[in-house]
Amino acid sequence: MPKPTMKDVAREAGVALGTVSKVVNGIPVGEEYRVRVEEAIERLNYRINSYAKGLRSSRTYLIAVMVPNLISPFFAKLVNCINRSLAARKYRMLLFATDYDNEQEQEYVYLAEQQKVDGIICLSYNPNLIIPAGVPLVSIDRYFSTNVPCVSSDNYGGGRLAAEKLVENGCRNLAFLRIGSKLVNEPNKRKDGFVSACEALGVPYTLKIIDDGTPYSAFEDFLREHLHDGKLDFDGIFCVTDSLAHQILGTLRDMELRVPEEVQVIGFDGVRCFGDMELYCSTIVQPIEDIAATCVDMVTEKDLDKAPSLVCLPVTYAQGGTTKG
Repeated sequence: MPKPTMKDVAREAGVALGTVSKVVNGIPVGEEYRVRVEEAIERLNYRINSYAKGLRSSRTYLIAVMVPNLISPFFAKLVNCINRSLAARKYRMLLFATDYDNEQEQEYVYLAEQQKVDGIICLSYNPNLIIPAGVPLVSIDRYFSTNVPCVSSDNYGGGRLAAEKLVENGCRNLAFLRIGSKLVNEPNKRKDGFVSACEALGVPYTLKIIDDGTPYSAFEDFLREHLHDGKLDFDGIFCVTDSLAHQILGTLRDMELRVPEEVQVIGFDGVRCFGDMELYCSTIVQPIEDIAATCVDMVTEKDLDKAPSLVCLPVTYAQGGTTKG
């Protein structure tokens, strides 16, 4: 049985072909006509040919999204929110998981260009990523240039907030733990904000920063070096991500240290178990839904050149059981 066409819909609804075209393309028509067309579409099970629609409008309504992986709860939620925002605008998502592989990242960018995507939303770890001319790209957390908009949360403010909350809750000697890329990117500012707050408050602090690929045991060794007579030198720890905080909490339990009675811990991201249950830990919450919506708003704009080079969204603190108060 042949698939119904737009002409069939027009005949079924008793309207002109142009009226059906306007309804399908979201152009306002009289309410009576819109209802008749939509009811006819449903009765005939008519499916819009998005490819043909794209050819007519010089758009494919396809956005490529690149993230390091879908294992991390933060990345998984980010992708989910981006997909929802795209769907609300009648766009589809072409998803790539790069596994932090620089060559693969570049390959996926070229592949997205070949697929004639309308734009790319990218969380990149490639310091030399080449962006083809004419392909709109919005970056998350990584500033490329004034021509490539970057969307991020307020990492500096989040670092300050973490230190302030630990001190507010009675901590008097703090530690900052980070594992991450050597790249200069927005999340690096978490350390700067933390240090700034500690110095402003006159609180001693220690930094332990290791690069991606370094075994986690480096943190275990660090903590044990600062354990004396069953007591840790630090009574407050800020971890650069909730995932790291989760691991640190396990190590503190192994060391028979009570959280939050003896040591308070704050992470960063706002990750929840199984997506929507309890927080991993007390944390600085990134506005993931707002980050996703902002990226989609920008990448689907016809004139991306007018977009700001950096959009910084506010963070909040959430009590997750690993701090007092």
